[in-house]
Amino acid sequence: MQALRRVATAGTARRFGAAGLGLAVAGGAYGAQKSWATQCEENKKKTVMMLFGPPGAGKGTHGPKIEERMESPSLSTGDMLREAVSKGTEVGLKAKKIMSEGGLVNDDIVVGIIKDRITAPDCSKGFILDGFPRTIKQAEMLDELLKQTGDKVGCVIEFNVPDEVLEERICGRWVHKASGRSYHVKFNPPKSLGDAAPSVETMRDDATGDALMQRPDDTAKALVNRLQSYHEETEPILARYSSVAHRVNANQSMAKVWAAIEAVLN
Repeated sequence: MQALRRVATAGTARRFGAAGLGLAVAGGAYGAQKSWATQCEENKKKTVMMLFGPPGAGKGTHGPKIEERMESPSLSTGDMLREAVSKGTEVGLKAKKIMSEGGLVNDDIVVGIIKDRITAPDCSKGFILDGFPRTIKQAEMLDELLKQTGDKVGCVIEFNVPDEVLEERICGRWVHKASGRSYHVKFNPPKSLGDAAPSVETMRDDATGDALMQRPDDTAKALVNRLQSYHEETEPILARYSSVAHRVNANQSMAKVWAAIEAVLN
């Protein structure tokens, strides 16, 4: 916990203030901020949204509702990568070769997978990016890709939660692998849990009854490194999209967080 607090302190020192970024904040705004409706109207093309925030901030909890509300799919790079590999696409085969050799898939391949995915019919109205971009370089590559079709990122929702709050959230999180639905043993338990102790037998998806799982990196030890990476490599991306970025206080009840998100979507 001491290590986590050190990361939180360092991360806070590195963070841009809302005023410095020009971020709109639910319930008020720093400077002039265009409404979501105006942004969509000006875009004319696909509605491209990014969900932004540290691990455990609530993107997985509220993502499916945003997806339903926007009538656009939420795209995870991990899911897209697995789909491309299973379908045997050109980019998927390149990724499969690299992974089979124990290598890491580079940014060019990841962007290539996104390029293929966003041409699918379900992305005709737009799409929601969750977990990408993670670096300034990836953001630059994404913008260049969207520019080819006259599109651009029209809305960024930042789920803002203090680092010191995230450990309890992360260590109690369980997910439904097929859908990405996220649960928590304390804050958002599945109906199957009841008064029992959390286990594979008692943690079941509400919609399908499938067993839930815990990610191997959802531990306090791994969180320290993940937060450091987020603050140093990912958080600076917010400055790039400051004119369309909206900060939501995600350190409150689920109902209040969703109300703040709806204020952005409206």
